[in-house]
Amino acid sequence: MMVIVVENVPPRLRGRLAVWLLEIRAGIYVGDYSVKVREMIWEQVLNGLEEGNAVMAWTAATESGFDFLTAGVNRRIPREMDGVKLVSFLPLSKGEE
Repeated sequence: MMVIVVENVPPRLRGRLAVWLLEIRAGIYVGDYSVKVREMIWEQVLNGLEEGNAVMAWTAATESGFDFLTAGVNRRIPREMDGVKLVSFLPLSKGEE
């Protein structure tokens, strides 16, 4: 199982994702593909992201049972600590305070 969540991306990327995955809510796509297809889909996301951001999570043989990647500008960034991937928050910018 894999999940991709996109925000502020061009409609053409959302359409491209809808070819491969089921859009269960606005910007939330789910599917179940092999590693090779998952990597190809993520490349499509990276190539079409523009000013938006995205996260992809999938089932994996890790301590938490899943793994994830992020792309684009977002306050949440992945950090690995003692073999476990966690999410770190960047500080707010002056315009967001």
